[in-house]
Amino acid sequence: MKLKSVDEQVAILMHGAEYGDEQIKEMMTRELRQRLTEADKEGRPLRVYCGYDVTAPDIHLGHTITMRKLRWFQEFGHDVTFLIGTFTTLIGDPSDRDEERSMPLTELIEQNALTYAEQAFKILDREKTSIRYNNDWLGKLTFADVIRLASHFTVQQFLVRDRLRNRYDKNEPLWLRELLYPLAQGYDAVHLQTDIQIGGTEQLFNLMAGRKLQEVFGQRPQVCITYPVLVGTDGEMKMSKSLGNYIGVNEPPEEQYGKVMSLPDDVMLHYFSLVTRWLPDQIAAIQADLEQGRIHPMAAKKKLAWEIVDAFNGSDAADAAAAHFEKVHQAGEFPTDMPTFTLKQPTNIIDLLVVAGLCKSKGEARRVVQQGGVRLDGEPVGSADTRIEPNEAVLQRGKRHFVRLVTG
Repeated sequence: MKLKSVDEQVAILMHGAEYGDEQIKEMMTRELRQRLTEADKEGRPLRVYCGYDVTAPDIHLGHTITMRKLRWFQEFGHDVTFLIGTFTTLIGDPSDRDEERSMPLTELIEQNALTYAEQAFKILDREKTSIRYNNDWLGKLTFADVIRLASHFTVQQFLVRDRLRNRYDKNEPLWLRELLYPLAQGYDAVHLQTDIQIGGTEQLFNLMAGRKLQEVFGQRPQVCITYPVLVGTDGEMKMSKSLGNYIGVNEPPEEQYGKVMSLPDDVMLHYFSLVTRWLPDQIAAIQADLEQGRIHPMAAKKKLAWEIVDAFNGSDAADAAAAHFEKVHQAGEFPTDMPTFTLKQPTNIIDLLVVAGLCKSKGEARRVVQQGGVRLDGEPVGSADTRIEPNEAVLQRGKRHFVRLVTG
């Protein structure tokens, strides 16, 4: 790609960044511009990293916000480290949750780390990415080392964070290990001697702790760039696999496309800004088109869905997913490649939904039926007491899940 000017790089890297404090944002923007200018004059790359705790094996779109920015740093010629928190995952970051996180097993962390790294290369340039594991240095610190790190912070500084303060005020458990997390993440910056660290807005305290520790160790404090969390497909809650409102990077293209198309219109720009490869002026143009009625929200959403599928699966898969959506969801046709299930005897709809793989439990099946989310050959199944007779038919759950029933 054509080398971007410093101002263009700043515009791209800071697009979508949030701090919750305009003065901090202005300071970090100024420092980022200064670092980029110096690097350009000196002909040296900046050291950039982002850390990821591996609490689950799969990556969803919410995780890719920072990965997209890391990719931009790579495009601009800088050194990028994808840091896997094999040590910090054991501690558990309380920054983005109101309750204590349970401590995961070491074996599970190691398994998740392998899948995280491989999925990250759907976005990052494999040849230009350094994969590091923070257990390699944090696991070697002595108790005396930890005490020295802790001596540069007060408990009051930690408790200014709302989530910890709320639990403290409610007399709910607040474990000492949770207060150690920012020290661990801060020391990552020291060890990597980083110029720039990126992360989620909820992690700003941890990133700033890295700045302070770098100064303690005689290093120039890093530039911190933070981005907001991604709203899930429900349009309200943070994207999370546990909430079921996620779009996974390894999901089938048709599933990814369909989930994007289910987004509420008012969160589209949130997605345009945070998870696409589009430049700020492209995003501004589509925003203006939406606001002035030059493009229908449905058409804009199709552009978004195609872009997301193309980013992870290629243009052929994106075209096929778009055609699938048109055929199944807009034209009202059934897909031709749905799985089959052999129905040998009359079966209650609740049991059938579970054994056919459309629901994980009877409770979930009953809820879906009661909400009107189940159809047989296009007709709603209105009662949980409905018995399905052996016959050739299409059983459908929601807008994207189909099973062809056959007799046997």
